[in-house]
Amino acid sequence: MSRIHTIQLECGMTLVTESLTNVSSVAMKWLLPVGSATDAEDEDGQATLLSELIFRGAGEMNSREHSDAFDRCGVERSCGVHSHHLNLSTILTAGRLDEALPLICQMVINPTLPDDALPPVRSLCLQSLDSLEDNPQHLVMLRLRQRHLPSPFNRSGYGLPGVIESTTPEALRDAWSRKCRPQSSILGVAGRIDPDELARRLDRALAGWSGRVEEPVESASPERGTLTIRQPTSQVHIGLAFDAPHEASEDAMLERLAIGILSGSSSGRLFTEVRQKRSLCYSVGASYRSGRDFGMVTLYAGTTPERAQETLDVCLREIHRLSEGVSSDEFSRTVTSLKSNLIMQGESTPARAAAVAQDHFRLGRARSLEDIAHQIDEISHEQLNEYVHEREIDHFTLVSLGPVALEMPKQVASP
Repeated sequence: MSRIHTIQLECGMTLVTESLTNVSSVAMKWLLPVGSATDAEDEDGQATLLSELIFRGAGEMNSREHSDAFDRCGVERSCGVHSHHLNLSTILTAGRLDEALPLICQMVINPTLPDDALPPVRSLCLQSLDSLEDNPQHLVMLRLRQRHLPSPFNRSGYGLPGVIESTTPEALRDAWSRKCRPQSSILGVAGRIDPDELARRLDRALAGWSGRVEEPVESASPERGTLTIRQPTSQVHIGLAFDAPHEASEDAMLERLAIGILSGSSSGRLFTEVRQKRSLCYSVGASYRSGRDFGMVTLYAGTTPERAQETLDVCLREIHRLSEGVSSDEFSRTVTSLKSNLIMQGESTPARAAAVAQDHFRLGRARSLEDIAHQIDEISHEQLNEYVHEREIDHFTLVSLGPVALEMPKQVASP
């Protein structure tokens, strides 16, 4: 049985912990308010550079010394650029936490961000941008997000090449100093821990860190509509998006079940109707992405130019056919699948650390796996059918990459 604690540290940061007695590891997910949406329009790329630079030395240690100290503790670490935050992830054995915690904290409150580390980091970030041309599926889904969400929350996290090429070390150090503040940060920790003792250690390690940063605000409405990226390829990559409830909505779990029926597994409707019955594409799937302020459903399909328009048409028909209701078998399968995923997530300390941190950001509170399972169990087959019947699905965004242009049908008829 897990136990969740939420503690306000002396510096003002929120610590959310989940104590797990049946594991030997500790995982941390630190949400730092230095995400891509926090960059100004002419700074889109600073967060990308900072996500790499924070590993290049901290405190009195240079890059090599800091890296070696982490390796001696057996700490696995990574950092990802998201809209509101840089997500700093670490995992280690519980017995090395005392030794590793100061290293992790110094990386946040006192990174060196050295001048000589910027050129190789810049090169890595530019290579990541260039690699998108070799991954058309990923490129399509990035462009889909860019058009469907409002600015600056539609950014990819890769940054703009001009910004990456021109940003100075001084600008990056200034950005980190201004933005990385405790009252706007959330630290999620899961594993074999004593929450109160961990809070005391963090208070010592983070002494002197203070302040908050203003959250980014919407600066432009989403572009949406249809975009065709013309390329002379033998494949067509299709990305489709439409609005969905945000995570705090009372409809969020109903939406999760509905999209699970549409595309939760090989028995989902998209896979069955588009791929198995009609052999229209080699890959198809949809997922529900629920944030604090926005929610959306995204769909991807990979097919040939000759079958691209039919693939899109059938996908749209299946989306709209949800309104006709779901069978009891579909409902049971999807509920079982969601609860199975919960069980597997419960065996992963990184997944739980991320979940409690993100829950606190999106909902203002962290949920245990038992809480989520109870939420699923409270939904009946009848409630889900009522939801999908009343649910309006519109305001689509379409992005495709390939040699042919696709059109959104004016009316989507039932099959």
